[in-house]
Amino acid sequence: MNASLLTALQYYGAGAATLAALVVSLNLGRRVTGWAFVLFVTSSLALIGWGFLSEDSEGIGWQNVALLFINATGVWRYLVSKHAPEG
Repeated sequence: MNASLLTALQYYGAGAATLAALVVSLNLGRRVTGWAFVLFVTSSLALIGWGFLSEDSEGIGWQNVALLFINATGVWRYLVSKHAPEG
């Protein structure tokens, strides 16, 4: 696999997750939080790719498979569902 592509997936995934976590922590409203979860989804996809295409990185790949479902739930709750999240 192309080393440059793997490096791009790794650093995009890490950076996107960090930015998304910051946006969620700022609690800027339902719509903004929903878009942060979209960013989390792209991060998970990048890290799944990196994890399974790199040597000895399958743990990160599997972790992000789980996180993909969690983040997709966030997208559903904040952008798709018409019911306001409780809390």
